[in-house]
Amino acid sequence: MRFGFDIDDTLINLREHAFHIYKKKLNNNLAIDVFHAIERVEIHEPFGLTDEQGKSMWNLSLEEIYYTDCPIFPGALETLQRLEERGDEIYYVTARPKEHGERTKQWLTERGFPVHHDRFFYGMQDHEKVHIIRKLQLDYYVDDKPTILHTLKDNKTKLYLKDQSYNRHLDEFPRIINWTDRLF
Repeated sequence: MRFGFDIDDTLINLREHAFHIYKKKLNNNLAIDVFHAIERVEIHEPFGLTDEQGKSMWNLSLEEIYYTDCPIFPGALETLQRLEERGDEIYYVTARPKEHGERTKQWLTERGFPVHHDRFFYGMQDHEKVHIIRKLQLDYYVDDKPTILHTLKDNKTKLYLKDQSYNRHLDEFPRIINWTDRLF
């Protein structure tokens, strides 16, 4: 079988990691409940930042957000390792900018994720991910962003939505709440 995975907020808890970084940088001790109530992908609003300021903060913090100890969702690593062990093909399809692709592969590999260089796609916008996913003819694909999954609904790929506060209003896709539940 061919499995495709987004990385950020699907396999790793990037937004919450960034939220903690923002708290330190902005000297603001917001409760984690505030993070869990955010209904959009962007995390800057609770800190009183405008969209422009939030984009700037994110871009200035990317190095720290991407390459420090961002936690892996419990069970995600083990799920991918199990798929690899049984002979399934694992593909990563991420919208991370091109300049971060090789280091992202290295970061994942160092943490034990099964990474094959010819099955790692990056440096595209979210809407461009769809073309790659279709071209790969994946059997399964997991992402946190409903817009990606909506554009793939007419495909034969079985789609899963990784549960996040900004996608809980949807119920049209099977949802991964906990990677420790045996899914595949």
